[in-house]
Amino acid sequence: MQRLAPLVHRTPLLTSQTTNQALGKYVYFKMENQQKTGAFKFRGATYKLMQLKRRQLDQGVVTASAGNHAQGVAYAARKLGAKATIFMAEKTPQAKVDATRNYGAEVVLSGETFQEAYEASMDHQLRTGATYIHPFDDYDVMAGQGTVAMELLRQEDRVDTILVPVGGGGLISGIAVAAKHVNRNMKVIGVQAEGAAAIYKSFHTGKTENLHAVQTIAEGIAVKKPGERTLPLIRQYVDNMITVSDEAIASSIVYMLERNKTLMEGAGAAAIAALFTHNEQIKSRHCGVIVSGGNMDISTMPKIQELAARLSHRELVYS
Repeated sequence: MQRLAPLVHRTPLLTSQTTNQALGKYVYFKMENQQKTGAFKFRGATYKLMQLKRRQLDQGVVTASAGNHAQGVAYAARKLGAKATIFMAEKTPQAKVDATRNYGAEVVLSGETFQEAYEASMDHQLRTGATYIHPFDDYDVMAGQGTVAMELLRQEDRVDTILVPVGGGGLISGIAVAAKHVNRNMKVIGVQAEGAAAIYKSFHTGKTENLHAVQTIAEGIAVKKPGERTLPLIRQYVDNMITVSDEAIASSIVYMLERNKTLMEGAGAAAIAALFTHNEQIKSRHCGVIVSGGNMDISTMPKIQELAARLSHRELVYS
């Protein structure tokens, strides 16, 4: 935690009297959408790179990503003096390519799909000896993400439950291990989108469930299969896994934009959506909610508003 402190933002903890009254509990939003690069991913990437020796940094780092992980690795590499090569699919929106390049990385567009970009990145790693920075299935990356929990609990030590959005499981693995280290009675609850619920299904069936396809507006957590390293940690340390609809995610984006003047991406809104959707089942007096990122494509706002309008309990949330 101390080693990361000079490089990462200590993100604010936001409270809302309106939300507290609507839900009947104290809610604390951990605003990782205000982290450098706009998402928590910068923490894990930075911590991972800090573990590398100078000769490894000199050989460079590589990954494949079209999202927050790409920008997190790019910026962390620039801060620590390493060359970062990021592989992206050829159809990646230009804004994401430009953002990653602006953080100092070399972006290589390869293939039509993420899988093809990933395979190209692995070829590059084998050719060059660069260190591969996995977005979630890496213990150092998880440890870096776990600093979100340590920071949250220093800002508000009454928190008894933490809601965490889950894609591949790196964020919740780090948070759960850290939170249980501080207080073994802390409840950690993971949230997945209904259309990308591989870890939710794996958690409840006891088997590793891989998905053929994922479909959700929360692209930051649209992961087809659990991590080999993250899933055992989730089974050991996480108390429950729940899912939310895209309508609930969209409604939460609109709610936070209108009521708290803060912009979240779909993945960043998932944990808040869970609080509104499953409030009665979440037995908590002081509930921490991880707002994991804010890098939303503004052109998707009409779709977000349309989805939010479908939600019948939206009036209850806004009452």
